[in-house]
Amino acid sequence: MNKQRLPFLVLPVVAAMMFAACIPATAFAATLADVLRTVQTINQEARRSQQRVDALTDETRRLLNEYKVVLKENEGLRVYIRQLERQIASQEDEMRQLNASIDQVTVIERQITPLMHRMIDGLERFVEMDVPFNEDERRDRIDRLRGMMDRADVAVSEKFSQILNAYQIENEFGRTMEAYVDDSFEYEGRTLVVDMLRFGRISLVFQTPDGETIGGWNQQQRRWEELDDSYKSQIRNAVRMARKQASVDLLILPINAPESVGGAD
Repeated sequence: MNKQRLPFLVLPVVAAMMFAACIPATAFAATLADVLRTVQTINQEARRSQQRVDALTDETRRLLNEYKVVLKENEGLRVYIRQLERQIASQEDEMRQLNASIDQVTVIERQITPLMHRMIDGLERFVEMDVPFNEDERRDRIDRLRGMMDRADVAVSEKFSQILNAYQIENEFGRTMEAYVDDSFEYEGRTLVVDMLRFGRISLVFQTPDGETIGGWNQQQRRWEELDDSYKSQIRNAVRMARKQASVDLLILPINAPESVGGAD
């Protein structure tokens, strides 16, 4: 079988050798140079094509990376937007609550203003009926409260706070001891300078600087009464204690007895 195919294999080679032998040497050299230039051109084009391919690959990779970054940013934005939506919903709910609170505050203000006026009236009646100490100071405080109620630049909460503070001051009077000078004290048709002593609300007495005239307030009779001389040293010592000029000690002072509220059975 091999012997039959041999002539067919040898024939092309021999033909090529014969053809090459027939080509002149200069023509062969020129043809080879053209082939080399063609090959070189092809190689250069191939390199340029490869460079373009590499550049396109790099650009594609860069765009892909940017695309991935954009995807991540979009996902982050979606999360942020969902968070904002929840915050907006919460703020809208707070706004609804605030609006409801504002409506309630308006109602409360309309209700609390008459209450504050009644509280000031009650405080004024209390001062008028109370033991008469620091009368100018206490009445001035009530006048300031009434003037404050007409001021639009003072918040309702501040007005109510000031009224409560006035009540607190009156409450403190019942638990403290105080001595002060009254230089226009009216007693039995005379104007005297006296040392006034208040012991809570259960005793209010006075003594002239020379110690000769002493007296006390009778709450039941609503008038000043002269006291026995036995109280002179007690009042003098009490005044010194109130001014922290002497140590606290036992005292004997006239006391206003509590009034009966109801009649006896």
